Amino acid sequence: MIRFKKNDGLIILNYQTDNDINWLKEKFEDDESYSFKRTYTLNSSNIYQNNLNEETQEMEEDIIFDFIQEMDFVFARFEEEYYKVEKGILVDKFDIYFYKDFEFDSKLFIAERDVSIFRKIEKLVKEDIYIGGPNSNAISEIDFRGIIEDFPKQYEKKLYSEARLSNVIKEFFSSTINAERKFENYIEKKATTKGEDLVKLFSEIELFKYQTILEKLQFMLASTNSYNENQWQDEILQIILLLYPKYFLVFKEAPIRASYDKEKNIRDEKFIDILLVDSDGNIDIIEIKKPSDSSLMTKGLYRNNHIPLRELSGTVMQIEKYIYYLNRWGENGEEFLTKKYKEQMPDDFEINITNPKAFIIMGRESNLSIEQKKDFEVVKRKYKNVIDIISYDDLLNRLKFTIEQIKRN
Repeated sequence: MIRFKKNDGLIILNYQTDNDINWLKEKFEDDESYSFKRTYTLNSSNIYQNNLNEETQEMEEDIIFDFIQEMDFVFARFEEEYYKVEKGILVDKFDIYFYKDFEFDSKLFIAERDVSIFRKIEKLVKEDIYIGGPNSNAISEIDFRGIIEDFPKQYEKKLYSEARLSNVIKEFFSSTINAERKFENYIEKKATTKGEDLVKLFSEIELFKYQTILEKLQFMLASTNSYNENQWQDEILQIILLLYPKYFLVFKEAPIRASYDKEKNIRDEKFIDILLVDSDGNIDIIEIKKPSDSSLMTKGLYRNNHIPLRELSGTVMQIEKYIYYLNRWGENGEEFLTKKYKEQMPDDFEINITNPKAFIIMGRESNLSIEQKKDFEVVKRKYKNVIDIISYDDLLNRLKFTIEQIKRN
């Protein structure tokens, strides 16, 4: 049996057997090497000396092999964040580097029937291999383990051989089985299970993230009077950016040109509270209002309908004007905003004004009647293509549904 352990900057390969190993000692005494499981090629120079007791260390060199059933070898040495397996142990042509956090397991080196995985890789690669870590040429540990998982099994090789043979002899024997189809079915089935389940891998992190956001939002809504308008905007903006990760830049009080009087040479500027920028440079607008119980829909009816209250309709009108001004500003606006925020953006990054959309975060629905909620939904859908009107109860529900969905998976 072969196991690995870390010790003082070394990866120790521990070999254990119930059988007599005098033959192995003799090989090492004769300066010969031995390939364990046709994979790990080791010799006397690889023996880990610290596995001997003090009495043994004082003995002559030819006696160091008198311990039986268990031997330790130096498999890799730590060098600058990586454990280095020198050429000659796994492969002959190059060194192999494993990142410091790598968990060593014999299953990652040996395929079925003691086939050396790295000996197969050696036939295709002619340079040092880095697995995990910061090296620019490194293959990630997840990808490496995926390669090992996809390494052809003996059954797959058998099916492939039969398929090749079937393709040749089917022209001569009518009773030939369709081995090609059998092989294709196997590969198709295998392909459906390929790859790491990233949803499962990050589900605990995502669950913690959304639960934390939900708790924070619930706390804020229970203590709205503790925040002024600017503080509230900043806190809610953090939540929105976590829920909409496409946006990676935020500019507050962003200026836009509303109008220009050529005769008087007067420019009328407006300021957008919050401008969002995605990774492609496209801009959108967000308006965040502190919640109140009377900011969405009228309690009374107008022609048998509940209609938006002034705060909601006024905010919608304001946002529509901002979008109109931005679209009219066009390329001149793109140049102006790119120049203004150049120092806050990556090099060569440009802002684009391409049919901006907007978010309005405001109001509570908890005190609305069923009919008010229905009419509010009509209002939201009316502006959906340009403005996404989101109440704080919408945010709460989205977070709760997301958390439940993660738990189900």
